[in-house]
Amino acid sequence: MQKFELICSVEEYASLDELTDGDKYLIKMATDALATAYAPYSQFQVGAALLLEDGATVSGSNQENAAYPSGLCAERVAFFSAASQHPNKSITAVAITTSFSLQNPIAPCGACRQVMAEYELKQNKPIRIILAHPGEKVYVINSVRELLPLYFSGEWLKK
Repeated sequence: MQKFELICSVEEYASLDELTDGDKYLIKMATDALATAYAPYSQFQVGAALLLEDGATVSGSNQENAAYPSGLCAERVAFFSAASQHPNKSITAVAITTSFSLQNPIAPCGACRQVMAEYELKQNKPIRIILAHPGEKVYVINSVRELLPLYFSGEWLKK
């Protein structure tokens, strides 16, 4: 047997004040997206905003459904919207937030991590992840590979 470690590097900022204006703006876009969340069952609203290589932004919010598996997380709404509206533009960063008071910034679910990994692989450029909580600490991760080092790859499906 051989044992190895996988390490995720996270930058923690005590508040939004420590971030660049660009990161603050992306968090604001994610926060604004909370208003469009459809979460009548969980009441857990999530907003996401993407920064594209040309400076454009695309936002998304979680969309629930009474048949729970039919809903979609904010991150996937934003990523799929960007892919359909801006198919040839790379994503440089994503900010994710919620209105809930949590001890730590919200992190994407496993399904969203896998989707984000697919886009990072497709564009062959890292996507910065900004996990925010308005007025509180912020986590920044420099690549989806940091957040999901053992991702499932489409390369495995090729014969």
